[in-house]
Amino acid sequence: MSTKKNKDALGLLETISGRRLTLGSAIWSIRTSDEFSQVEFAEKLGVSKQYLCDLEHDRKSVSLKQAVKFAELLGHPVITFVQLAIQDQLNNERIKLKVNLQEVA
Repeated sequence: MSTKKNKDALGLLETISGRRLTLGSAIWSIRTSDEFSQVEFAEKLGVSKQYLCDLEHDRKSVSLKQAVKFAELLGHPVITFVQLAIQDQLNNERIKLKVNLQEVA
């Protein structure tokens, strides 16, 4: 995926969620736009409903490995989910950096 396409995907998810984009808000946007309940979506991701709720409300974060798994399960670009997971980690540590990943050939 090109950098431009990744920025477009991130912008769309941010617009849908109506808040600063995090991996949790992106997952919430995907779940609600696909009209899944939290229970259904948690089952699809292989996590508990409570964990999904905490993730959607930015009370939990995910490892990079889990971000890749979620992207693959949901059919979304891995680069987007990994970028959001890294950005969430930086934000949680109050490190003022912005992540911009690029795929390597």
